[in-house]
Amino acid sequence: MEQSAFIKINPLDSVIVCLRPIAKGETISIDGKTIEVKQDTPAGHKILIDDAKQGQNIIKYGYPIGHAMADLKSGEWVNENNLKTNLAGTLNYEYNPVDDALDIPKENRTFNGYVRKNGEVGVRNEIWIVPTVGCVNGIAERLASMLEKETGLDGIDAVHAWHHNYGCSQLSGDHENTRKVLRDIVLHPNAGAVLVLSLGCENNQPDQFEQLLGDYDKERIKFLITQKVVGDEVEEGMKVLRELYAIARQDKRTECPLDKLRVGLKCGGSDGFSGITANPLVGEFSDYLVAQGGTSILTEVPEMFGAETILMNRCKTPELFNQTVSLINNFKEYFLSHGEPVGENPSPGNKAGGISTLEDKALGCTQKCGRAQVSGVLEYGDRLQTNGLNLLSAPGNDLVAATALASAGCQIVLFTTGRGTPFGTFIPTMKISTNSNLAKNKPNWIDFNAGELVEGTPMKDLLARFIDKIISVANGEKAQNEKNGYSEISIFKNGVTL
Repeated sequence: MEQSAFIKINPLDSVIVCLRPIAKGETISIDGKTIEVKQDTPAGHKILIDDAKQGQNIIKYGYPIGHAMADLKSGEWVNENNLKTNLAGTLNYEYNPVDDALDIPKENRTFNGYVRKNGEVGVRNEIWIVPTVGCVNGIAERLASMLEKETGLDGIDAVHAWHHNYGCSQLSGDHENTRKVLRDIVLHPNAGAVLVLSLGCENNQPDQFEQLLGDYDKERIKFLITQKVVGDEVEEGMKVLRELYAIARQDKRTECPLDKLRVGLKCGGSDGFSGITANPLVGEFSDYLVAQGGTSILTEVPEMFGAETILMNRCKTPELFNQTVSLINNFKEYFLSHGEPVGENPSPGNKAGGISTLEDKALGCTQKCGRAQVSGVLEYGDRLQTNGLNLLSAPGNDLVAATALASAGCQIVLFTTGRGTPFGTFIPTMKISTNSNLAKNKPNWIDFNAGELVEGTPMKDLLARFIDKIISVANGEKAQNEKNGYSEISIFKNGVTL
């Protein structure tokens, strides 16, 4: 069998990953021995190198991804039917700091963005309508459609109404989550102007929400309370939007250093190639951006379970380490408080793609943040305060997590996928495929193909093209989700709805 049929990711691994389907009876030469494959094994899936006793850990990426549920023979297909997670409840952790210094030169590359009054930079110049409560979603969407038709988008990139279901009938933490995320959207630099649209009687009262915005740009952010409008609230809304449009359409792109670029790191519909191609490529870009003084954010806390100590030990300070411990254990407590097991993951699509346990998923997932030290830890709804690599509290759900990344201040989300997904959040959501078949079959979804990494393209060459692509999107090239008109928000909900 040719070597390119499989890969052993780490010298310590007890499994290999198939780069193509491997049939029962084929032989593998690995580590000086020959193994006969026991079952037909799909691409992206794992084959055991050495015999394993029941309860013995199976190693991938150099770390345990679970334990054997029964005695296994070399050559067997390792999957969710014979591999069980080691994850349980909360843990005590010890800080063993690791500083893997990045040997990446600082370059003078730039992108063309929109510099806002507060110094933040947007990569889009859009007009947004943000409902304070879901009751006015219909009005918001009607206004967006009318403004787009009336202006033809002359001088701006897009008009959006950010539909959501909340702003009322929520209590405590859920209510605050909604308020914070809506605040973050209103203040986001990708918006050249914003109309905050209220009903008037909701829990998310417009005057209190306005206070939450702090010292905002009152020329570009306007409020309209529909219950206080006498007559046609749509025409009144159009009057305000025309004023905002006249201001936003004058904005021009200017050259900005890469330290102003903020990207979110996300994966969804992952497969067995995610931790081999797309996630490592995004990790290389994350390290590159951090070396330029820029910012990346990793979230999906449940998909850190099993790889969390790697992140904890990369924290710059003991304080950040303690915050990361809380990030992990608080999310585990969230699972346990609902009577759910901590390791309830991966999804059926993940399993079909070759991911068998949450540890398997997490060790691939966390590669998206490269090797840089952790500079900041954010709670859900927090806005960025520190450049460099940040960790953000949010669940793994694609829509909720991507919205959280954008809300924190990212201008672009880099979204790796092996199964494929069309959606986008309220900022450009670039899809990076883990395999070339997906890129070929879904060109209307995929922005960049990382599958070339197992087809002979060196990481250095593919990374250079990837950097160029991301800068092009920052300069205004539309991501596939923008071309398709697939943009939405989703807010995290935990408690009671009244």
